Amino acid sequence: MTSTPPLIGVINAGSSSVKAGVFAGERRVLSCVVEGIGAHPATRAKDADGTALPPPALDPAPRNPGEAASLLLPWLRAQLGGQALSAIGHRVVHGGAHHAKPERITPALLAELEALVPLAPLHEPHNLAPIRAIAVMEPTLPQVACFDTAFHRSMPAVNQAFAIPAALAEAGIRRYGFHGLSYEYIASALPAPLPQGRVVVAHLGNGASACAMRAGVSVATTMGFTALDGLPMGTRSGAIDPGVVLHLMQARGMSADEVQDLLYKRSGLLGLSGGLSSDMRTLLASDDPRAGFAVEVFCLAVSRAIASLAVTLGGLDGIVFTAGIGEHAAPVRAAVLRHLAWLGVTLDEVANATHGPRISTADSRIAALVLPTDEERMIARHTASLALS
Repeated sequence: MTSTPPLIGVINAGSSSVKAGVFAGERRVLSCVVEGIGAHPATRAKDADGTALPPPALDPAPRNPGEAASLLLPWLRAQLGGQALSAIGHRVVHGGAHHAKPERITPALLAELEALVPLAPLHEPHNLAPIRAIAVMEPTLPQVACFDTAFHRSMPAVNQAFAIPAALAEAGIRRYGFHGLSYEYIASALPAPLPQGRVVVAHLGNGASACAMRAGVSVATTMGFTALDGLPMGTRSGAIDPGVVLHLMQARGMSADEVQDLLYKRSGLLGLSGGLSSDMRTLLASDDPRAGFAVEVFCLAVSRAIASLAVTLGGLDGIVFTAGIGEHAAPVRAAVLRHLAWLGVTLDEVANATHGPRISTADSRIAALVLPTDEERMIARHTASLALS
């Protein structure tokens, strides 16, 4: 007789959305998402077969991810018909210098993570709010933190270092990297022979980064000390001359809070497009030259990042696109790969139009793929392994 896998809950909280799910081993039993938190919240849910379920009632309307989690947990339990959750795993964006693997959440760990909020102001507070809410509702239910930074702890020291005084580096100012749960899942899903090869994965969504992997292990990545660095994103600037920040503060009199708001919330695709939109779908559908310019800057930045990361690998065997833009925006993938044709990658236009999974031609020296990511599944794996061991 085979035993039934324990039920593992997953919470992936962002600034205005919360994704929740339940897994039994590798099987996704339930999934639900609440979007538009704090503005016009809406929710949808489905079962293991993808059939729509009546979603949780948003009454009262959640004002933050913690309140959304308070509504989701009773709904999950009701859908499970009395079956007990064994643990809940959470995505936590920043683990800092001392947390290199998933950990059982304790009051001490929660206090340490609270101290990291300034390094990920768009994410960390919202990651921690559901943890606190569930601890109040279900104080005996084990909770596990799964860190987006953990996957990149394998990077060589030279790829973590900034050219700053050693004392600052020793104090923890280094390149941490993010989107680690996404990259870790993609590493587990690479088709042969890429799991043993040199691969750059481009996680392109409202947040965007790229990661160089050798044999499925992170070697280098574009995000740094915070999730602001690297590629242009929906509203985040990505890499910018530090002198610009000094200029804004010294010559324009902007405060640190004002600069933070500018770089995190008013830049990226939104800023490049003159305020038109931070959504790549809207920009691709627009005839406005500012939209086209924003897309062009984004695609060139992604191409430059992939070429740079190939240097850290000493060559390249594969390129993988994932996340919202990476999985669904064929024109973006096409533009990126055309910029990289000199590396030996040849785009299959027909395959790219249907989203792959392979979007390079049979004779392309470098394989190009589209692979859906699944951060929630990765969280469930980690949580089951840690909480039930």
